Parts: sequence; structure tokens; C-alpha cells
Amino acid sequence: MKRIVILGAGESGAGAAVLAQLKGFDTFVSDMSIIKDHYKELLSNHNIAWEEGQHTEDLILNADEIIKSPGIPNDAPIILKLKAKGTPIISEIEFAGRYTNAKMICITGSNGKTTTTSLIYHIFKSAGVNVGLAGNIGKSLALQVATESHDYYIIELSSFQLDNMYDFKADIAVLMNITPDHLDRYDHNMQNYIDAKFRIAQNQTSEDAFIFWNDDPIIKSQLDKHGIHAHLYPFSAMKENDAIAYVEDNEVIINEPIAFNMEQEKLALTGTHNLYNSLAAGISANLAGITKEHIRKALSDFKGVEHRLEKVARVRGIDFINDSKATNVNSCWYALQSMTTKAILIIGGKDKGNDYTEIEDLVKEKCSALVYLGLHNEKLHDFFDPIGLPVADVQSMKDAVDAAYHMAKKGETVLLSPCCASFDLFKSYEDRGDQFKKYVCDL
Repeated sequence: MKRIVILGAGESGAGAAVLAQLKGFDTFVSDMSIIKDHYKELLSNHNIAWEEGQHTEDLILNADEIIKSPGIPNDAPIILKLKAKGTPIISEIEFAGRYTNAKMICITGSNGKTTTTSLIYHIFKSAGVNVGLAGNIGKSLALQVATESHDYYIIELSSFQLDNMYDFKADIAVLMNITPDHLDRYDHNMQNYIDAKFRIAQNQTSEDAFIFWNDDPIIKSQLDKHGIHAHLYPFSAMKENDAIAYVEDNEVIINEPIAFNMEQEKLALTGTHNLYNSLAAGISANLAGITKEHIRKALSDFKGVEHRLEKVARVRGIDFINDSKATNVNSCWYALQSMTTKAILIIGGKDKGNDYTEIEDLVKEKCSALVYLGLHNEKLHDFFDPIGLPVADVQSMKDAVDAAYHMAKKGETVLLSPCCASFDLFKSYEDRGDQFKKYVCDL
């Protein structure tokens, strides 16, 4: 019997274990951290052996194949030993894709992928399509393949997940943009990160679709290098020679495969970045044959994504916006660009090799003060202090909210848009955003 070992028992790992067990593999799960109770229960209910707080090498190095959590670095000691043995290491998405014939719509990008994925799912669900949501959001793809049956899966893919995908194929691949992110995981080499993102188009044929932002200079410069075989569907904010979707005279227009239009002001999501999200989602739904009426309705009634430019409250004339999902500089750029008032920006966390030059001019233009939230704020001080804005240095969310509130004037906005990962002070970006909302509501 072939032995499969799953490293990491979060959503993806636990789901992969259930599918592996169901398919008759000798299955074992190992997690260096403590496994959450509901995942322990799921594993135990399926009679799957597991361990937590350690990696027992005798139980791992005898695997025929490894399914690795995307959060485990490629240079982790156990991974290096497995590579030395030549043991295949794959992702949960790669594994699950072997056992379903469903159509796969896959979304990646440095920014906008969660909103775009959620919006595509909303369109499909509203149209009555039998669809699952998976990847970085939703339930584990492997668990859904094991316990449910869908005609389509809408999958948000990080570069880490794409790293360990080899034979999996997206029927529709969406690449929103590429800006520097996670460079600490890619040897601080931008090309390595770019190559990871372009893996979303690997294995595609001329029967498949590749949707991308036509104005992204990195994507445009890399298209030929990566030899995309799929049919190209570029989108842009404005009408261009190549773009098949754009805005003209305040109307959203999609020319292929079926002509579609709707008034821009009827889009539920506002701002330039959300226009791109709506265009990518509209093309995807159009390609899947969803009717114009269903696409228009869903694009106009979508509620948005938690922790992404989420309006929290107005306290004594000061607006508070939770953009905790802005874990890189480019996400913060979009958030600042959307500000219509002066902002007190809460920024900081676990730096991923950030270059803050991209937001320097917007900080000067839009911000009246800065709050540095992190265990190590030296880099923020070095870069932003010369601008001359009032700054506060804090190491808890309560202190960040209190500091920003006292620095803000009536009519201004407190914006949590950290540019950084959350793991220095918080469990996740969700935890960071939830704490922000809690302390705002306590004001």
C-alpha cells in the first residue's frame, strides 16, 4: 500500500488526509504545532494517525509521497531531508485535482485574488451553478472532493501553493497582477516569485483561458517567456488594442466570448482596484456561459470581503477602515489611493523584504500621521520618519487604535493597512483585523 504523509494539519492538510484515507492510502499526518481540536476530531473520525508538536522522522521519511502545507518553508529541515531522498512533495490542490473532473477556475496575483475569487464564486452561486470555493479561502479542495461533488471549483492560489503543483491544470486561470511579495521565501529574487505566479498557466492548452491585467508591466514582459498556450483574455481600465474588457463612457464592456455591458456605477465594488476585480470576475463568468443577467445582478449586489477595505465604524466623526488583508506594499497603495480624506495609517508587522518607495508619495499626500505596529519598527522609522509626519510606536492593537484615535481629527480616517504579515503579534491577518474591529468598537 502506498504511504502518503501530510505535513501540516490545518484546513488543507486535514482535508488532504481525509481524501488520501478514502482513496486507500496508508495515511499519516504530522504537525510541528498543536493541531486545532476540530481538525483532530476530523482526523480521528476517519481513523487517521496523527502527531502534533513534532516531526517523527521514522514515520515521515518512509513516505512514498508528501503533501506539504503551503505555510511550511522549502528549507525546513524535514523538507530538506525528504528532498535529499528524492521523495515527491506536492500540494493539497495538486493531490485533490487527481480525483475530480470538475472545471477549475483558479485565481492568483499579489493583490485582489481573494476579492476576485469571492466575487466569481458569488456570481456562480447566484446563478445556481453547483460550485465549490477552495484554496486560500473556503473549505479544503481535497475535503470537498472527498465528501461532496461540484461541477466547478473556484480556487484562490498563493505562490506557495503553486510551488508544489505540477500536473494540475486550470481550465480558466486568472492572474491579477505581480508586485514584490513574499520575497523572503524566494531568496529575495523577484524572478523566482514571478515564475511561481506564472505556474497558474502551466499545462493549459488552447482550449483553456488565461485572464490577466493588460497594464501590468511584469505580466506583459513575461508572457512570451512563459509560453502561454491558453487563449488570452486581457483586461484593462481603459480601451486598448489588446484588451477584451475595459470601461468606456462609464460602461463596463466585455467583448469576448459573448458581448456584455453594464453601467460602471452599478458595480457593488468601488475603486480602481475593484474595477479590475470585477472585470476579471465578469470575464470568468462569461467564459463559463453564465447569463448576462446573472452576471450583472451579482456584480451589483456583492457585499465585499472581510478585512479588505472594510468599513468598521464612525466614532465622533472619525471613520475606521479595516484593511488587515493588505499584507504587502501594493495592497496598501490601493488602499491609500482610495482614501478621500486625510488618513492616519496603521502600518507594520513581519516585514517580507518590503520596499516602501511605492507608497512614499501617497503617504505624503494622503496621511496626516502614522502608527507603527510591530515588534521591530526600525525599518519603518528609517524610511518614513524623514517625511516629517507625527508618528506613534506601538506593540499591541489596543495601543494602535488608541494612538490613531487620539491623533485623528474629525473628518479624517483611521486606516489599518499594514503592508506586512501579521505573525509577529497576531495569529493571522484575520486575528489582526478582528482585534482592530473590537478595539474600535470599544472606543
